[in-house]
Amino acid sequence: MDWQGQKVAEQLMQLMLVIFAVVAFIAGYVLGSFQTMMLVYTAGVVLTSLITVPNWPFFNRNPMKWLDPSEAEKHPKPQPGNSGPKKKTSKN
Repeated sequence: MDWQGQKVAEQLMQLMLVIFAVVAFIAGYVLGSFQTMMLVYTAGVVLTSLITVPNWPFFNRNPMKWLDPSEAEKHPKPQPGNSGPKKKTSKN
């Protein structure tokens, strides 16, 4: 899943959970049943998970181009060192 796909999956998950929460509340209120409300919301959470958790092809529309390993060898990694600003010491 690419970065844009993760963003879409998260937005879709949030939207679906809010919609199912509202639908579950209305169904539970109209039927006067807390159990029905919880069942509708649980079904919504399961359906949301089935849609947003797997790596579906529509979440991979913007793949990242990774650096080729041979190209990466040409550019050495920065070495940790004391190249940062030095701390001033106070004298008493």
